[in-house]
Amino acid sequence: MSEKPQTPAQTPLGALVMAGEGQTSAEKIADGIFMVKDISNAYLVTTADGDLLVNTGFLGNGARNKGLFAPQRTGPLKHIIVTQSHADHYGALPDQQEPGTQIITGAGFTDTANFFDRLAPFLGRRSGKLWASMTRRDGPPPKPPVIKPDIEVSQTYAFEQGGRQFEVVKTPGGEALCSVFVWMPQDRIVFTGNLFGPVWRAMPNLVTMRGDRPRLVRAYLQSVEQIRALSPDLVITGHGEPIRGAETIRADLHAMHAAVSYIEHETIAGMNEGKSVQQLMREIALPDPLRIGEFHGKTSWVVRAIWEENAGWFHYEDGTTALYGVPRSAVNGDLAELAGGADALATRAKTHVEAGRALEAIHLTDIALDAAPAHAASLTVRKAAHEHLLALSGGTNLSETMWLKAEIADAEKRLSAA
Repeated sequence: MSEKPQTPAQTPLGALVMAGEGQTSAEKIADGIFMVKDISNAYLVTTADGDLLVNTGFLGNGARNKGLFAPQRTGPLKHIIVTQSHADHYGALPDQQEPGTQIITGAGFTDTANFFDRLAPFLGRRSGKLWASMTRRDGPPPKPPVIKPDIEVSQTYAFEQGGRQFEVVKTPGGEALCSVFVWMPQDRIVFTGNLFGPVWRAMPNLVTMRGDRPRLVRAYLQSVEQIRALSPDLVITGHGEPIRGAETIRADLHAMHAAVSYIEHETIAGMNEGKSVQQLMREIALPDPLRIGEFHGKTSWVVRAIWEENAGWFHYEDGTTALYGVPRSAVNGDLAELAGGADALATRAKTHVEAGRALEAIHLTDIALDAAPAHAASLTVRKAAHEHLLALSGGTNLSETMWLKAEIADAEKRLSAA
């Protein structure tokens, strides 16, 4: 157990998100290729016939990113390639686009952007709880710009610019269904964006806590295979430093493929044995030789994503009530009354926390607080249970860390009001 959980900014993913603070010039990472660190990085590629951008950075940072690239610019900006329809990758595009700049995206970019627009209030509330402090803003997220691609790539789009060759390749398994990667075959360089998630050599987050159209596990594995088949010498991702060296890259890709393949195999085997998704989430763990980072996704979350990808929304162990719109929490008031009230539930929940059973304690405080929303003892135990989970986690997974901290803050706010 970690004695002192990391703050969100200290987690590996949090550090990547915050890495651009204080950057005063674009960083050269290869011949004629420069990086500006943002919540998601932007990359400038210079050629003998003008320049090209791969991603542009986040909303509100367009002028800053354009200024950092300015000393390295060699001519007109001929192309902007956007690797996925998440606003941290293209939000700064309008400030950097020039007359004549062609915008290249993957097929489905507009549809994915429309998905986020249609669900903006719903997703905004959820994202706000998880990410507001990391994106350095208060309140709902700003509205992303409307981008109209000139070219939407459904398979492969190859072109030459100023003596440099580019191939934009549609891939099935990125963080968004419109994802592409950019391959420079002469240089053996590939821009992957967040094809494998925001942290390299780490567990993917197939279905995010925020909400999104889910990725399928086989599509993710196929994407790993696509990049591995290229044998690149340099991988430039959506966040963080480039990964260098063909042998290192191949070994890392093999590790990611092996880890997720193992989870899929064990999940399917457990389903066939009749085990519940909750049981499999608790039981399946990667053997030590297969372990990779769990900074955005986690093994247990991938298990659940695979289970529901194959089995759907209906869990037989939930029984008849899952078929209808009345949740189990509808009887929390009855359960609280039968238990002897919120005091009795809080007392029992406290014994669970003291025994290290934080999740059981949270279940009981859910019941107690539904019956008595301002019950101080239940709020105190609930706060302690989430603090226990945060310490147990070590604070390495950013989504988990942000969720637990938000729940702790909510309990503190309600205690103060009570």
